[in-house]
Order: sequence, then structure tokens, then C-alpha cells
Amino acid sequence: MTVLDLRVEHLTDQLGIGIGIGTAAPRLSWRLDDGTQLAYEAEAIDGEGRSQRINVDSDDMLFQPWPFEPLASRAAVDVRVRVRVAGEAEYGSWSEPLHVEAGLLEASDWQVDWVSPSTEAPHDGPRNAHLLRAEFTVVGEIRRARLYATAHGLYELEVNGSAPADELLAPGWSSYRHRLRYRTIDLTSQVNVGRNAIGVHLADGWYRGRIGFNGGLWNEYGTDVAALVQLEIEDESGIRVVPLEWRTSESAIIATGLYEGERHDARREQAGWSVAGFDDAEWNPTTTLARDQFTAELEAPTGPPVRVIETIRPTLISRADDGTLLLDVGQNIAGKIRFTAAASAGTTVRIRHAEVLEDGALATRPLRTAASIDEYTFADDARVTWTPRFTIHGFRYVEISGMADLSVEDVEALVIHSDMRRTGWFETDHPLLDRFHQNVVWSMRDNFVDLPTDCPQRDERLGWTGDIQVFAPTASFLYDATGVLTNWLRDLAAEQVEFGSVPNFVPWIECGFPSDPAAVWGDAAVIVPWTLYRRTGDAGILRDQFASMTAWVDQVFALTGGTGHWNRGFQLGDWLDPAAPPERPGDSKTDPYLVATAYLAHSARLVREASAVLGEHEAEQRFASIHEAAVASFRRHYVAPSGRVVSDTVTATAIAIAFDLLDGDAQRAEAGARLAELVIDGDFLIQTGFAGTPIVCDALASTGHLDEAYHLLLRTESPSWLYAVTMGATTVWERWDSMLADGSVNPGEMTSFNHYALGAVADFLHRVVAGIEEVEPGFRRVRIAPRPGGGLARAAARHASPFGEISSSWQREGERMSLTVVVPSGVTAEIVLPDAAATTSVVGEGRHEFSFEHRAPEQDPARQRRWNIHNPEERLEMIAAGAL
Repeated sequence: MTVLDLRVEHLTDQLGIGIGIGTAAPRLSWRLDDGTQLAYEAEAIDGEGRSQRINVDSDDMLFQPWPFEPLASRAAVDVRVRVRVAGEAEYGSWSEPLHVEAGLLEASDWQVDWVSPSTEAPHDGPRNAHLLRAEFTVVGEIRRARLYATAHGLYELEVNGSAPADELLAPGWSSYRHRLRYRTIDLTSQVNVGRNAIGVHLADGWYRGRIGFNGGLWNEYGTDVAALVQLEIEDESGIRVVPLEWRTSESAIIATGLYEGERHDARREQAGWSVAGFDDAEWNPTTTLARDQFTAELEAPTGPPVRVIETIRPTLISRADDGTLLLDVGQNIAGKIRFTAAASAGTTVRIRHAEVLEDGALATRPLRTAASIDEYTFADDARVTWTPRFTIHGFRYVEISGMADLSVEDVEALVIHSDMRRTGWFETDHPLLDRFHQNVVWSMRDNFVDLPTDCPQRDERLGWTGDIQVFAPTASFLYDATGVLTNWLRDLAAEQVEFGSVPNFVPWIECGFPSDPAAVWGDAAVIVPWTLYRRTGDAGILRDQFASMTAWVDQVFALTGGTGHWNRGFQLGDWLDPAAPPERPGDSKTDPYLVATAYLAHSARLVREASAVLGEHEAEQRFASIHEAAVASFRRHYVAPSGRVVSDTVTATAIAIAFDLLDGDAQRAEAGARLAELVIDGDFLIQTGFAGTPIVCDALASTGHLDEAYHLLLRTESPSWLYAVTMGATTVWERWDSMLADGSVNPGEMTSFNHYALGAVADFLHRVVAGIEEVEPGFRRVRIAPRPGGGLARAAARHASPFGEISSSWQREGERMSLTVVVPSGVTAEIVLPDAAATTSVVGEGRHEFSFEHRAPEQDPARQRRWNIHNPEERLEMIAAGAL
């Protein structure tokens, strides 16, 4: 047996974040290629060759307590693990060593102050970026060099003329009043004996730039733009903090903003500015800002950096007489354009971005006030490669003007997002469904740029709590998003304390949106950490967020007056119900207080279960009582004795089923039948918004209406999941009809072509269509229970669980069905075959094949129209047409 993928916390060394971790006692996890673990041995070796070793009798491979002495700040060890498995008397071979190095764990470790090139600026538009530089001398042999860096704004580093890291948009966006992440950068190979230089590019970013909608806000977190850079060098005398004297100058970036784009005038570039010996006599001294005047706690990151993940070559749509290019990237992305070209001095290339075309031109209205224009002015006729540094756009199409001879071959699109590890895949023999799933993946990628946002293109790009609440199960299947989401949850908890409730987006900014607590959105405080716990098996996530989870449910229960019935105040309800008018997306047909009360019951149940996991027995009893009160209130106010649910909508009925709010099997069966009837009467078109869309297929399938779920899933007319695919979409849209059938953009003010929320149904694809569902946290025990339908001949899914890859693949040929399941070491799988007897077996590690009788794909029921008794005019039309 071999120990694989040794890691600390939710970090991986492959992503370059083995150094600078933020805890003195990081937990260890690993997986095995085969065998059943009985015990493990762990060893840590420090830089002096001293070792610590410990033996533990345990079959657990996830989040094992740090078995060594706690790490001090800057301390580093190489860790390795080996295990003993069943049937073997001896331990196996050691894992590859993992280098683990602590960052600056105490506030007192920081010994430098902030340096600022600009402590205030006007609000009349995007502002210039700055350069900062400092030189230092090294004498003698260098054992280790570390740079600890962060910024008020966005920064990029250069050391002796080259970048020591490939991170973009650092330090990312967090709730800067509470938390600010720093990065630990290894400079050992870049620092030379003798004279050296450090350079910093610095721009406003989220900290001081414009963010938000309704015009946005400037200087939300402060009036300064500043850098905090601590250089430490270790030699034979020990570790010392190197004093740095900083000077500053304006950069060639004459204007930059996340919404506005970036303007770069190469004539203002200063060659060699980050190399030792550069003459900075005309540069200005920086302003020193005392570290203790800022309240944010400096933290090591919990997740991966933002990077360029993929490069795409666009194709040419058209070239105008003046050389203007209209290009198609082929995929809606979050990123930027890079070009390589030469032109005469003073020539300016202009790049405009949009997600879609309308009447053959860029459709920029959906961007609202986000101009999304980049410009580059040439200094001379030398050939250069350029991309903007401190901005990002959401786009598929670009227009490039200003150069008559620029070639499409000179242009690349850079895909940018947090460098998460892909963990989930899905495919079928249905090309539209597969394209839809790809669209879900892309919308997640485009909206996980450091934090989970709603959209990457317009003047918004905010961490809406409702969006990630419904999408978290899908997100955590497709990618290891734990680091990104735990970072965001820390912000949520901090702002929940500051504002007295869970904001509707995090980080919160005052830009005109109501700050009142709202169901579905505020419930992210409970549902997101619970989902991450179920996916990873890490109860520490629940422990870290427990105060936030309990505070939300306690607050809502208090708002109900202790009744459990949330029937007053602001609610977003079933947001983006397709029946709502474009200008009023919250006008759902479903009672918003029904949704609110249902979510209180649901969240109270999850907090009760989290309390049990954590051994918080008093809390477990308290939240059990809140859950019972909310369920009773829901039944009393919204459910008839027969099981019919008030509002009589798809969302209302689905939520009652999915959250187990009905009284007994009879009511559940009645509600399921009524849900199927509503879906059929709606011609299998979508009738749900944010609250109903993620759960409607599950509610149908779980009450015996699987075929109706498939009919709903595979509809192609608007509104439906596949309608956007038929319109050429490469991401999930915000509205079911963001683009109308005639190719025009929806007239609503809120129209995005890249929102993942309505793609939350992909979780149903993974669990029900392909059949992979975790039964125990971390996928320690899984259920493989595929449920074919919809005429699909095959489907498959894979998930890289904490224990290794789990896969389920089925195929139907004639009246035979085959199922292939792969289970990794450490996982037990319940196999539930979709035959009449629902045959069940339990298997362990290995590849398992099953073959059995099942109806052929062509025998699946075709979509049928039912007599709509609620619409007499339609009934008469159908009779006249001979349909009845």
C-alpha cells in the first residue's frame, strides 16, 4: 500500500501553499491506494535534522490532530506518514515528505509598518496605479529568505526584476475591517549576495476602488492605498527582519478599476525600476501608516490563490475596414485579453468586452456602468506582449480597435479564477444535458475569483449569500472549494457580528440594497458549512462556524416571537420566479413567508444535527425544539389536512417535500401527486426561482415521479434549463430568458449571462441521474443508486473524494442495464440497483460490475400533456384540436 496526497488542513503543496500556514497545529489527511488502515506512524523532521515520531492506532485518514510539538511562527518541518493495513504485520513505505512551514502566527511577529504612496484620492473615476521600490544588501550565505506581504488595494511583486509568484488580484477581497490575508513568499532562490531590490505594483482594487451597484461606492474601506511588506532573511546568525526604505512613483497604469478596466501608457514605463541600482532620486518618499491604526487581523490564507488557469485562442468573427477585430473566445469566461504586437509610438489599442452579441455588435447594456474597456498605448515600435494587471472582465466577445494590422493569432484570452482542484465530472449520451453541465462548471469557475460571487461582468460581482447557499452542494462536488468557502464564511461570521444579522451579500457594502435578514440568503450561514462538513468530513468547519450558525437560527426564531412562523418583514422569497415581470424579479407566485418559515425549520434541523456532531447536547435539544415549532407552524399555516400546500405552486409544494415538513406518508404522497400535476399542467416548463429550482427534481423523484423530473429536466423551450443551451449559452444565465428567442437581450435591468445559482440542479444530476451520494461525511460511506430515465442510454459521474476517486457509470442496451462502480480504499458503498426489487448490496474497495434487466431507453415514458382543469380556454382549444 502507498500513502498518497498527504496534506495539512485543506491546503495542498501542489498549489504552492505549503509554506506560511496560519495554524501552529495543522491537521493531517491522506489517502491510500489500497488496503484497510489499522494504524499510522507520522514523523516530522526539522531543518537541523531533529525528528519527532508518533504511532497512532486509528483507521482514520482525515483531519488527524497534529501529533508533534506545535509550530512556532516561521518554524518548518518535513512531515511524512506511513500506515499499517489489515493483513500486514509491518508498516508500509513512507509517503513523500510534505514541507510544512508556519507563517507569522502572532501580531507581535509583524515588525514593519504600512507604506503608502497615496493616502487620499478624488472620486471622479478610476485612478492610477503606483510603483514602490526598496533596496537592501545581503552579506554572507542565505539559508532562507521570506517575504510576508499584503496590501490595502491590490499588489504584485517583483524581486530583482522578476515576479516571485504568479498570484493575481492579491490579497483578494475580504471584509477588510475585520480580516486581511497576507501571503508568505519564498525568495531564497531570488535574493543574491550583495545588492537587491524589491518592487511593488499597487492599485486601488476592492479596497479603495469603486464596488457595488447603483453607482457603486469609492473608498469603502479606507482612503489610503498601501503595502505591508516584511522581508526576513535567515543566515548563520539567525533570522532578521531587513529594514527597507521605500520610495514611490506613479506607474504606467494611468487608470485602473475592476469595473472600468485598465489604461496603460507604455511611454511612462521606467525600465529596470525593480532592479538594484536603478536611479530613483526623482521618486517620492512613501507615507508611513502605523500598523496599529488598522483593526483588521492579519491572517494566512485558507485557500488557493487566484491565477491564470487556462489560455484560449479566440476566433475571428469580422474585421472592419479600419482593422477593428470582433473576436469570439468561444466560451464565456472571467479573465482578460493578452496580445502580442508592435505599433508606432503613441498608437493606442482599445479592447471592449461583452458576454453576448446583439444585432452583430457587443451587447454592453447588461454591464450597466461597468465599462470593461482596456487600453494600451505603445512607447515605440518594439514588439510587446501586454495584458492588464489589476482588472478582470466577464466576457465571451471582444472588440479590439486602434491597430489596422493586428492579427487574431496575436490574441489570447486568459481564464482567471481561484486555483481550485477539480473533483467532479458528469456525462451522458444527451449532448444538450452535457453542455448544460459544462455551463454549470464554467459559471462556477467564472464566479470563484477569490470568493463566490453572483456574476463576473457587471457593476456588482458580490458575494450573494443566497446564490452560494443553493449552489454549495454542486460546487463542493465539482471542485475542492473548501478553502475559498471557509475563507468567505469567516467574513460572513465577522460581519454577522458587526451588523447584527447575516448580510444578503458578503462582504457587505452599503449600496442601496436592504440589509434586513432574509430567508434563503441568511440561511447560508447554516447550509454552506453543513454542506462542506458533509463533503469533506471536517467537523472543524462546524466548530469554527457554530456561533454563526446558532446566531442566525436564534435571531430568526426571535423574529417569529418564538412561534416558528416567520410572517413579517423583508423577504426575497422565490427570487426570479419566471412569472415575475422583468422589472420586479421578487414578485413570486409563492408566499415569501411560506419560504421563510420552511427555511427556518430546515436550518434549525441542520443546527440540531451539527450540535450532535460537536457534542453540544444542550444546543441540540434547543434547536430540536425550534425545529419542531417551525414545522408545526408551517403545517398549521400552510398545509391542508390532505397535504395540499398553500400558494399551490411548484416551489411551495417542492419545499414542503424536500424539507420534510409534511405530516406522514399520506400527506407526502398527496403533495407529490400535486407537484407532478402542477409540473404537467405547466407543460414541464420551469415555474420556480431561487428557492424552488434546486429542489424540484428531487421532490418529484423522491415521491415516485421520476419521469416527470426527467421531463422537466430535459425541456428545451423557455423557461427551462436547456433553453439557454439551445441559444448557444456556454454558462448558466441569471434569468431563464436572459436572451429572448429572437436573439435580443432581456429588457430587464438585471440581466446576466453568467450566474451559477440556477445551475444548482447539477447536484441532482450527480446524485440521482448518475447516482453518487454521500451517506456519511467525507464520502466514508456512499450510496450508488442511479435512476435512469428521460430516454438516456448512459450516464456517468466521478468524484475525487477525500479518500480517492468514486465513480458510477451505467449504460442501457435493449432491456439490459449495466452498472460499473469504482470504490477507493477507506470507502464503503451501498449499491442500490434500479430494478423492481431495488436490489441492494454493500461493497468495499475495488471495481464492481452489475448487469440486470431494466426497461430500454425508448421505453421511458414520453412527455405528455395533461388536461389543465384550471384553464377552461385552453381546454376548449384542445377539444377543438382533437387533443381531448
